[in-house]
Amino acid sequence: MSREGLDPVSYREAMSHYAGHVQVVTSEHKGVRRGVTITAACSVSDNPPTVLVCLNNSNPSNDVLFESGFFALNSLAAHHEALAGAFAGFGKLSAEERFALGTWRTLETGAPVLDDALAAFDCRVVDRKVTATHTVLFGEVLALHMGPKQPALIYLDRGFRTL
Repeated sequence: MSREGLDPVSYREAMSHYAGHVQVVTSEHKGVRRGVTITAACSVSDNPPTVLVCLNNSNPSNDVLFESGFFALNSLAAHHEALAGAFAGFGKLSAEERFALGTWRTLETGAPVLDDALAAFDCRVVDRKVTATHTVLFGEVLALHMGPKQPALIYLDRGFRTL
């Protein structure tokens, strides 16, 4: 298919075959907590330790993540499927109800860190880039939290899987 023949639906269909580790990115700004389920996140560098997360610009609730200056990237385990669904917006739960599904702490930045995440990266935003429909936040990792080793939660073919 040529670039001219590509449409968003075909692109999303092709990307549904791309496996991604399920994560919840969280922050707090002016007393408002926000968390959203994502698969678009990865390591950028280990010196200094840096990760990136991609967030949709069309959701006004994501302004908390854009304006706070920090975030936590929480890598989910297989048993977090309900939490992942809630933070993805399934069930239309309030932020308070979503956060009640887990036990949270803070490390350096004040971003909510999931106690039993496989790994959580507490980050200060060092750069951001708006591209098309999304903003890419680059975060320098200031602190880490490692939970118990467990099977990871993966998203593939529009469904949760474990690995």
